[in-house]
Amino acid sequence: MRITYAPGARDERPWGTWEVLAVGEEGAVAYAVKRITVRPGGVLSLQRHRHRQEQWVIVQGRAAVWVDGERSECGPEDVVRIPRGSWHRIACLGEEPLVFIEVQTGALLSEDDIERREDVYGRV
Repeated sequence: MRITYAPGARDERPWGTWEVLAVGEEGAVAYAVKRITVRPGGVLSLQRHRHRQEQWVIVQGRAAVWVDGERSECGPEDVVRIPRGSWHRIACLGEEPLVFIEVQTGALLSEDDIERREDVYGRV
């Protein structure tokens, strides 16, 4: 297992920001927890991960979520499960920022485990 995140690490992206809240290993499971904020109108790239799965818990705002081509809308307290290898993206709907907690588990927890297919900000 390999974790390249560190608590307190943060990054600015064209769509908003992320901050690492916690990382660790419990037995055979490595985890990383991020707080992600998406600006109104912001959308993350359509992406997948080969080495991790994710769970998103929406805490503020409204979201459009795509997982393997299926679109749904989510709000506070909704949970989205992203299986390893699934194409996914999330977008902020409405006038207030979207805030969600992302829990990653898997063998490689790193920004290097992102494969982008589409991106409105030209990062493919």
